[in-house]
Amino acid sequence: MAGKYIISALAGSFAVAWACDHLIADRKIFGGTTPSTVSNQEWWAETDKKFQAWPRTAGPPVVMNPISRQNFIVKSRD
Repeated sequence: MAGKYIISALAGSFAVAWACDHLIADRKIFGGTTPSTVSNQEWWAETDKKFQAWPRTAGPPVVMNPISRQNFIVKSRD
C-alpha cells in the first residue's frame, strides 16, 4: 500500500524537476542566451580534436581519463 505513495511521489518529483529544468534552461525565463561554444558543433569538433591530440606539446606526458576527461600526469617508477 505504501508502494503506490512512494512511486507516485517519485514520479511527481521527477515531473517537477523536469518542468523547472525546462523553464530555466530551455525557455530561459531569467534571460540570457546559450553561448556559441555550446551551440556551435564545429567548435565542439575542433575542441575535441585539440583534447585528443597526441603527443602533447607542453608539460609532462599525461593520460586522459575518458569518463571524467581529467588529465593525470604519468610518472615513471624509478
